[in-house]
Amino acid sequence: MKVGRFTIEQLSEGIFEVYDGNNFKKVSSTEITGKTKDLPDFGFVPTVGIDPILVLHGNQVILLDTGLGWGLDKGSSYTNTSNLITNLDIFGLTPEDVTHVVLTHLHFDHAAGSTFVNSKAETNITLPNAHYFVQKLEWYYAIEQAMQADNIAATHYQMDELYKLHAEDKLVLITDSLFELLPGIQLIHTGGHTPGHQIVKIFDEEANEFAYYLGDLLPSEAHLNHYFMQSLDVDPLAAKKAKTILLRQAFNEQATLLFYHSIYAKAGVLFKDENKQYAIEPVNMSY
Repeated sequence: MKVGRFTIEQLSEGIFEVYDGNNFKKVSSTEITGKTKDLPDFGFVPTVGIDPILVLHGNQVILLDTGLGWGLDKGSSYTNTSNLITNLDIFGLTPEDVTHVVLTHLHFDHAAGSTFVNSKAETNITLPNAHYFVQKLEWYYAIEQAMQADNIAATHYQMDELYKLHAEDKLVLITDSLFELLPGIQLIHTGGHTPGHQIVKIFDEEANEFAYYLGDLLPSEAHLNHYFMQSLDVDPLAAKKAKTILLRQAFNEQATLLFYHSIYAKAGVLFKDENKQYAIEPVNMSY
């Protein structure tokens, strides 16, 4: 799809069931038989998509989150699983072509694809020519949580391989609440889900077109009018406030929303239905 001068593609690692302890099990898309209106089960075993975003403009290749990265490690049993490399190949791109990576936060389902382990048990950076942009607050919070093995929040972070990004000076730690990555691409610190959570705004003012990549502030279309994240957000009040502000702004701009964890409507333009609740008109992605 196009947002002004930007081309946006939605990558996909597949659909997963998530169990206690953040254990992921891949499921076949043929097992997902509901329609868009049939929202996912947010009970004990939620079902989610894993869908990083690719943004293209000129010689700039920007990746928004890096996914689980299944199948990247040498000797991985997930030999037939989609990941960043297989997804990029669809668009005729290699990992070396990526110029920027934005990590909304460092939970492993969003960031684990940033690095991989080779046949010599060495950690390598998956996208070697890119810099990885993350909020400084998120980086230090993730380190703190990962060091507390008895803390349930620690299960969301797998930091050992991510230290490679810092060691190789590939990590850019942001301290601004509004950061211009490139003209037309802004990183917005929201907090809420994690202290350093950020979202991405993509816009072309001349074309009057806007899009938002939401990370886990608003994981899917099911979250538009309901709040299911009480047990997952570090600061629920901040998350709900940021979500309210974002939806109001996106509605006024008629912006396209890009979802990371959706199963059915991966992207759509925001509007209000007859009950004055938010809804989206699905957008077909070229992928």
